[in-house]
Amino acid sequence: MPDFSRFEQRIGHPFKDASLIATAFTHRSYLNENREVGREHNERLEFLGDAVLELAVTDFLFAKYPEKPEGDLTAYRAALVNTQSISAAAAGLGMNDFLLLSRGEAKDTGRARQIILANAFEALIGALYLDSGYKVAEKFIAEQLFHKADEVVEKRLWQDAKSRLQELAQEKLKITPTYAVTAQTGPDHDRVFTVAAYIGQRKLATGEGRSKQEAEQRAAENALNAKAW
Repeated sequence: MPDFSRFEQRIGHPFKDASLIATAFTHRSYLNENREVGREHNERLEFLGDAVLELAVTDFLFAKYPEKPEGDLTAYRAALVNTQSISAAAAGLGMNDFLLLSRGEAKDTGRARQIILANAFEALIGALYLDSGYKVAEKFIAEQLFHKADEVVEKRLWQDAKSRLQELAQEKLKITPTYAVTAQTGPDHDRVFTVAAYIGQRKLATGEGRSKQEAEQRAAENALNAKAW
């Protein structure tokens, strides 16, 4: 069992109810292999934390951008609280070191781990809320996420990569990007597509995905990085 007091020190919050932080880090798969633990998994806390997170971020964005319409604020919020954003915050806090997972889940370090981390981050918010109230949970969210808002707006991270690349290419170069499938590998049920992103005749980057759409998004993201946009 991890020493959760080390994590409490890391976030500057000693839990009054120690069971809450333990539950926040407990994935469903862990209990399947450790039924004797006698604790619930973190999905109910995640449900609660998701609502607290949305309220805190909404309140922050509403005050920070008084001139922005509802549609823009909704897009900014989605970018701040998406899986990539909050799993990165969780990883930055070292939450990986405290997760209680099954042996199988513990081996996965890809997209599945990102989702587990994001869910644990929301569960932790729910645990903070139950342990000490909304203000404590809001303070934690502010420390971990609010500083990302300026980058989200400046780099148009609320848009998907293809939309960002198109807007920036038209704005800077007056050219609309195009995409072409350059390779397909694997059997029909497990195909991987490679797509190249072009501006005019110049190939900027390639990307891979399980569908053409996914590969195009990856290519666009890599093109944005290649152009330092």
